[in-house]
Amino acid sequence: MSQTRIIINGSKGRMGQALIACAARMPELEVIGAVDVGDDLAALVPKADAVIDFSFHNVTVGVAELCAKHKKALVIGTTGHSDAEKSAIRHLQSAIPMVWASNYSTGVNTLFWLTRKAAEILGPGFDLEVVEMHHRLKKDAPSGTATTLLEILGDVRNLQFKDALRHGREGIVGERTSNEIGIHAIRGGDVVGDHTVIFANVGERVELTHKASSRDTFANGALRAATWVVSQKPGFYDMQDVLGLK
Repeated sequence: MSQTRIIINGSKGRMGQALIACAARMPELEVIGAVDVGDDLAALVPKADAVIDFSFHNVTVGVAELCAKHKKALVIGTTGHSDAEKSAIRHLQSAIPMVWASNYSTGVNTLFWLTRKAAEILGPGFDLEVVEMHHRLKKDAPSGTATTLLEILGDVRNLQFKDALRHGREGIVGERTSNEIGIHAIRGGDVVGDHTVIFANVGERVELTHKASSRDTFANGALRAATWVVSQKPGFYDMQDVLGLK
């Protein structure tokens, strides 16, 4: 069985370390480079089949351009990108296959699927709220996973995403409207990642929750995405594609 040769960019971070540890247990993968700040990624890319980037959002554009130059697949795990960064990355989808997911956990991607189905079934009579909690060191809010959940809810309700969001609530905000989606970001301790989608109506409430206790769930999913994406045509994919949920 031939191995997929990968480079892990952002290898000294929490996710980078988890990727290295999990990859060591996968005989179908070979890590040919563990790269971080100060290392020469450009020298290694020609030797790889795919790059997994879990560095920083402002680094990903350069990584994507490097992969496009050498026709190498890319798995993007960074979050918090600006609109300009997103546009620059998406511009390269005609050159290489890329998997870009806000969360690589199989469980979370099941949550994405269930959230869409629940929103469609329950209908507009249910108020929508999303609550997420992460460790105290997380730099962006809301999390990328929470943002994906919000986008799913907004899509089902045909709401303008940014106009519909209510980031927490403070002061005399008035009664809740049917066209808003609440988002609440909690930070503390060493929480890997908790996400809850609340559908609340008069007399009943439905809650969908996913809680991650180990980064290995994300790492294993990203590594699975790397082995999958190398055989795909140039384009943009997400974890729903990798798992065959579409």
